[in-house]
Amino acid sequence: MNASMEFARKLARAYAAVCKPLCRELKLPQTAFDILMFLANNPSYQTAGDIVEIRRIKANLVSVNVDKLVREGYLRREAVEGDRRKTLLVCTEQAQPVIVRGRAVQSAFFERLFAHTDDEMRASFFKTLAIMDADLDAMLEKES
Repeated sequence: MNASMEFARKLARAYAAVCKPLCRELKLPQTAFDILMFLANNPSYQTAGDIVEIRRIKANLVSVNVDKLVREGYLRREAVEGDRRKTLLVCTEQAQPVIVRGRAVQSAFFERLFAHTDDEMRASFFKTLAIMDADLDAMLEKES
């Protein structure tokens, strides 16, 4: 496995490890927590299909965890007028304290991740990411 793929795997494992104590405290599976935070942090994505497509979580896991989040009052389903097959997932007021705490965990994670970098290194990193993002967009556009 090349270094960039190993880095991506390690990043995901470290993030999950950092989130684990909060998930335990909230009695939420990691996947449910990830779904809630994804919806809260990405308001343009609002459906289970978005979660499956963007986050690459298996549909059955999304379904089970969305059901749990709805039952526990963190999400509600809203019908889309004119499209009875589409249901929006909306974070509730009850979810807000969890989202605030989740964002604090995410911020602390990124601070730790960049702890040994200076402003110039960070700027260079984010500039490189922006270039790579544009290259990925071009690849995806060519494929469609």
